[in-house]
Amino acid sequence: MKKITPVFWITLAITIFASIWGSLAPKNLERITGTIQTYISVHFGWYYLLIVSLFVIFCLYMIFSPYGKIKLGKPDDQPDYSYSTWFAMLFSAGMGIGLVFYGAAAPISQYIKTPPVAEPGTAEALRDAMRITFFHYGIHAWAIYAVVALVLAYFKFRHNKPGLISATLEPLFGDKMKGPWGTLVDVIAVFATIVGVATTLGFGAAQINGGFTYLLGIEKQFWIQLVIIFVVTVLFMISAYTGLSKGIKYLSNANMGLATILFIAMLIIGPTLYIMNTFTDTLGAYIQSIAAESFRLSPENPDKQKWVMNWTVFFWAWWIAWSPFVGIFIARVSKGRSIREFLSGVLIVPSIVSFLWMAVFGMSAIESEKNGADIASLPDEQMLFGVFDQFPFSIALSVLAMMLIGTFFITSADSATFVLGMQTTNGSLNPPKAVKFAWGIAQSTIASVLLYTGGLQALQNALISAAFPFSLIMLMMVYSLYKALRKDKAELDMLNKQENKYKNKAS
Repeated sequence: MKKITPVFWITLAITIFASIWGSLAPKNLERITGTIQTYISVHFGWYYLLIVSLFVIFCLYMIFSPYGKIKLGKPDDQPDYSYSTWFAMLFSAGMGIGLVFYGAAAPISQYIKTPPVAEPGTAEALRDAMRITFFHYGIHAWAIYAVVALVLAYFKFRHNKPGLISATLEPLFGDKMKGPWGTLVDVIAVFATIVGVATTLGFGAAQINGGFTYLLGIEKQFWIQLVIIFVVTVLFMISAYTGLSKGIKYLSNANMGLATILFIAMLIIGPTLYIMNTFTDTLGAYIQSIAAESFRLSPENPDKQKWVMNWTVFFWAWWIAWSPFVGIFIARVSKGRSIREFLSGVLIVPSIVSFLWMAVFGMSAIESEKNGADIASLPDEQMLFGVFDQFPFSIALSVLAMMLIGTFFITSADSATFVLGMQTTNGSLNPPKAVKFAWGIAQSTIASVLLYTGGLQALQNALISAAFPFSLIMLMMVYSLYKALRKDKAELDMLNKQENKYKNKAS
């Protein structure tokens, strides 16, 4: 059996402690973690905007630079997965369940509840709502994931380093990363992963329960959510047992199939022309405003600045907190692709899919609201089902959506157990099933306990707070990669020069 590292026991202990705290004193934990999160957002909002913009610039530079030709692996390595499966896997792990949950809720919230600039419910608010939604779910989010995934994949597949966050910092700190400092780095990454997925399990169960409530009138109850978590746990354990190339691969393809059916059905049934016109107009507005929006803080206007802190800074912290999990998983399935191919695929394709999804479900929600349906007053987990209720075949659409939430749910948990297994067995590409099962049970137990006690919000606050130290690690990872790439390219250029010199002599 592959060796279980101290990271496993340390992170498990921290997570159990946080869970016990959250179950015994949920309000106390929520207050303390909320205070920490608010302090970081208020005092370091500028920092989040700068570093996330830096990640975008770095990714674009790598695409167009000579480094883009370098493979994530040896020169003759080929990708393990086809483009369609690769896109499905990285999308399912990175954004899937979030798009279903917020596909209707995010745009309508920006339109009716908290528009960034305009008066609620106006034409300007509508345009801003879609543009901002694109901004929060677009290239910036995927650049955060891409940076972590790129650095990990490069050192793992080209330099044969362990698939650990700490291993990517060895060019900067040497063997220090093999001791306590490396353990600390990996503990931060594993903690962010397990807390993030446990939070998602809780919120996912709440949304499925919300669907039952809206469709069948079944009240939101803990025991229903517990049954949902139990069923999902059994299913993702079965998937985890079959391994990466079967369970997660098949589930990811199933996700994309269900998502495509739901997307096309809503596009046809919904206000099709209005959706496509708005999508095109918003895409242009997004491209035009992306630079200004990336650095917008509005320090002269406290209300606008507060909006940036509550939304943009929150989103950037959220994506950073998720990046250890998503980045490690994307790295694992990206062997054999060039840096240019990898970054182009990770940045562009998921962003476009997210934009189309948000346009279809967001504009259907807004159009329903304008026509008299009170979508905005529904809880977030019920908004999508409230939208379906305004169109034909609402029951079929709702059932399909709940199936999709379930498969995304299972895939996220399955992917997380795989990543946690990697990170706690010294980066093993095929972690032991026992370790994956242990993390799977831990995630489900934590989600269940905190759902019961109302401690999920506190856990989410803790996750967002963990983004701050990990963002510093990400900056070091970027510099470490750049340093290694310069050295590798210089050696490669020298070899090519010697080879050409030899050929010239021979001729």
